[in-house]
Amino acid sequence: MGYLAFLKRKMDIAPETGFDIDISEVNPALKPHQRTAVVWGIKGGRRAIFKSWGLGKTIVNLEICRIIQKHKGGKALIVLPLGVKQEFLRDAVRILGMEPPQYVRNMAEIYATTTDILLTNYERVRDGDIDPTYFTVCTLDEAAVLRSYGSDTYQTFMIKFKGVKYKFAFTATPSPNRLKELIHYAAFLEIMDSGQALTRFFQRDSTKANNLTLYPHHEDEFWLWCSSWALWITQPSDLGPEYSDEGYDLPPLEVRYHEIQVDRELYVTDRDGRMKIQDDEVVSLPDAMKEKRRSIDERVVKMAEIVNENPDDHFILWHDLEDERKAIKKALPDMVDIYGSQDYEIREQRVIDFSDGKFRLFGTKKELSGSGCNFQRHCHREVFLGIDYEFEDFIQAIHRVLRFLQTEKVIIDIIHTSRERRILQVLLKKWELHKYQVKRMTDIIKKYGLSSTSMMEKMSRTMGVKRVEVKGKNFTAVNNDCILEFERLPDNYFDLLHTSIPFGNHYEYSASYNDFGFNPDTEAFLEQMDYLSPNLLRTLKPGRVFACHVKDRVLFGNTTGDGFPTMEPFHALCIQHYMKHGFRYFGMITVVTDVVRENNQTYRLGWSECCKDGTKMGVGCPEYILLFRKLPSDTSNAYADVPVVKSKEEYTRAQWQIDAHALWRSSGNRLLTKKELLDISVNKLQAAYTKYSRETVYSYAEHVEISKKLDEDGKLPGSFMVVAPGSWTDQVWDDILRFKTLNAKQTQKRLQNHVCPIQIDIPERIINRYTNPGELVGDPFGGLMTIPNVALDLGRKGWGCELASNYFRDGVGYLQAADADVRVPSLFDFFGEEMEDLG
Repeated sequence: MGYLAFLKRKMDIAPETGFDIDISEVNPALKPHQRTAVVWGIKGGRRAIFKSWGLGKTIVNLEICRIIQKHKGGKALIVLPLGVKQEFLRDAVRILGMEPPQYVRNMAEIYATTTDILLTNYERVRDGDIDPTYFTVCTLDEAAVLRSYGSDTYQTFMIKFKGVKYKFAFTATPSPNRLKELIHYAAFLEIMDSGQALTRFFQRDSTKANNLTLYPHHEDEFWLWCSSWALWITQPSDLGPEYSDEGYDLPPLEVRYHEIQVDRELYVTDRDGRMKIQDDEVVSLPDAMKEKRRSIDERVVKMAEIVNENPDDHFILWHDLEDERKAIKKALPDMVDIYGSQDYEIREQRVIDFSDGKFRLFGTKKELSGSGCNFQRHCHREVFLGIDYEFEDFIQAIHRVLRFLQTEKVIIDIIHTSRERRILQVLLKKWELHKYQVKRMTDIIKKYGLSSTSMMEKMSRTMGVKRVEVKGKNFTAVNNDCILEFERLPDNYFDLLHTSIPFGNHYEYSASYNDFGFNPDTEAFLEQMDYLSPNLLRTLKPGRVFACHVKDRVLFGNTTGDGFPTMEPFHALCIQHYMKHGFRYFGMITVVTDVVRENNQTYRLGWSECCKDGTKMGVGCPEYILLFRKLPSDTSNAYADVPVVKSKEEYTRAQWQIDAHALWRSSGNRLLTKKELLDISVNKLQAAYTKYSRETVYSYAEHVEISKKLDEDGKLPGSFMVVAPGSWTDQVWDDILRFKTLNAKQTQKRLQNHVCPIQIDIPERIINRYTNPGELVGDPFGGLMTIPNVALDLGRKGWGCELASNYFRDGVGYLQAADADVRVPSLFDFFGEEMEDLG
């Protein structure tokens, strides 16, 4: 396969696994936009349909099931929330003229059914014996449960529905909290694995796990990718001007906020009996729950006041706690309520009766009636007795009455206390984000239509880069795909190749399909590396070194299905790869990392989980510098064609012996005592303990004892490790400064940081060890040009190639500054040999 063909294979347009139907096959009772959604969904085969409230999501769901079952046989299963069954039965009979779907509880009932379309609840699938693979087509109604990545429902559904040929997800609120939740639908539909999609589109926070944000340069591509498998419709005209919005105007919305003033106790006692000052506003979930319970009476009084002032209006009274329900019932005896322990048939009938306008006040929880129920025919008022952080439930609840075909102005009353202002701010911020997401998707559909071909053409424009070369006296920097650039270089060009390669598909560095990080898995990454590695070997001088910086990768259990994190031995795979291409592997340097910081990024070594079961705990993940040589022309003595020579006057036998034995000796100061170590301030403790560890015979028991004492004294932070053991060998580097990277300068200049910068200490040591002054050091993955930069600082010449134009531009700036420093003459340069004579 040619390289261009390989790159084109990367384009991530969701595959079409369904079949074509003529639009005349769709029930004429459907509106034009609904018929288009049916045809699009069936052609895709595995798709998400995100339709705003009142646009006919239920009948589109039913019609897709009917047509697929008609063409492919078997049975269809629709999974829906509690209390929604009546909506499907009503629409199937009244609108579509279909035989009413049957509700089933288990496989025995499924085998006994006589209809082709069946209904069940999420709980029946998650906790029961229902096997989705028995069905030809499965759909999820109100599929927002898939957003909860680590939940039992998500994990169970991922496994149970795997392999179902035709499957669909329907909801009006696909991602109200964070953009990354959208990819969970793609994983369920088997469009792309969640871990792969997270890596591709989202950047990580190096201090906190799961704090992922969308790469700014990937935003357009992300939305194009989403629109290849998900259809977002807020109104019919989103599909094009030929679709009429007549009858689909949402009613006016008025949101009224009622703040209950509450007094705050200045001091409170925590669960350990310690006194602390209480904040003016609640933030944490436990404090929010306490505030909710403490203010029930005041909030219920306000709710009753609102209801009694409007005796002709029907109201939904939303609450979250059983104590709230009881307090409302006491204040408003006419309220008809439902609750979780109530008989299901009673709950369902009360929902239907309120929907039909048979009583005025309906008390319920968002988890029971917030999804799927249509109350707009007789109700336009809602009161929220309280608020919380769950925006999905909140927005779904509002749209039980704020729907198309609502004829009245919708009024929403929200009651909260003065200490819950911050929670309200979070809810409103999420509301704005939801509106933004919907607009982005609908704008793309309006621009490109529903054709995957036009989307692919747009996405392919991110392929390639216009080559730019910048040269200085001591450096060359190239903005290009390194594979294409290395093809241009002559044989035996570099004295040292040193780089930090992309860690498989762990990070992405640019919006280009040429990016090595833009691959579905490690296998594909190494396949792309196959185009580069032969030229790395060819351009390296005989006998010289290729030093490759890598790191193993964490494979999370919810991605692999193992249930616990495992490790991909990426460094071993790289050794195998480069040996395959002719390099001789001759050593590896280990760079230790801070296990506490690593756990904050991955949560894979959590203290609490390891206390529950020690078998789950692995170890920290170090970095490695893999050392390879190109065979010299003369293998009889194994010297490089141009050897790296050290003067014995400068590099003495004494220094060689110490380096060879890798012993760390005391500089003459006496060793710290354990008591002195414990008394050192936290900010100096890390360096002090490393020195103590190197120079003292190691004792595991003493190490634990010191750590325990520090913890008791509050000097064992949770953000970094202060008592990491020191290394006794030059094959393990424990003193690499994690923050000593060019990102420090990027931050100072307010420029974009590199997602994975190499620490400056590493190339300093590698270049000093494996090159002579004045030689050429090359880096195929230049990034911010750290390695060429260090080469200049050490009196060598630097060469770097970088694909991302923004990194290239910033890296050239650093190289030009370093090159100027190299060329600036000192005072002694003006005197030349005269100064030597004076000496």
